[in-house]
Amino acid sequence: MLHHQSEHRTGRIGWLRPAVLGANDGIVSMASLLLGVAAAHSTHNGLMVAGVAGLVAGAMSMAAGEYVSVRSQSDTEQAEVEVERRHLQADPEYELEELTAIYVGRGLPAELAAQVADQLMKHDALGAHIRDELGFSHTVKARPIQAALASALSFAAGGMLPLITVIAAPQEFLLVVLSVTSLVFLAALGALAAYAGGASIVTGATRVTFWGALAMALTAGVGMMFNAL
Repeated sequence: MLHHQSEHRTGRIGWLRPAVLGANDGIVSMASLLLGVAAAHSTHNGLMVAGVAGLVAGAMSMAAGEYVSVRSQSDTEQAEVEVERRHLQADPEYELEELTAIYVGRGLPAELAAQVADQLMKHDALGAHIRDELGFSHTVKARPIQAALASALSFAAGGMLPLITVIAAPQEFLLVVLSVTSLVFLAALGALAAYAGGASIVTGATRVTFWGALAMALTAGVGMMFNAL
């Protein structure tokens, strides 16, 4: 008998989305900020102050925003679970019929659907309704702390790349070097995220690079406008 090891990526959802979002925001935000300040012909010290301040503020903002967002989602999920718990206590027969109807709608014959629903209700009634009626599952459960930490750390990691470039690049070529390296970082991130999620690598890299380039171009334009005033 052949044993097939099934590999799915749904377990990565809890950290993959905030991690990719954080790293992408770190690169785009920091590169755009530094390009805007550099385009206004700021001193190197001014660039470093703006960069470090932007890195700290961005990481904390990402953590706070992600925590509040995912915490709200988690609270909503818990509230729905409590509603379902009360329904099961108040009218278990109706809940059995409801679960049976769900399985019939998925293609099971009525008799078999009733048997499956009855067995699942005896084993774990609340778990069955959470999974099959509400559509919640453990692999995609909202985890606020995990999401906040992933966002903050990934923003800091992504944001450090443009900051390191500013430290290493010659001042006269700073705008060009920072722009090119940041786009390379974004393309690599998009490709890595697409690979981890099982999506198209080319599409993922292109999408992230396009929007990053647009953000950096607009911010650099603002810096040049202020320099011209």
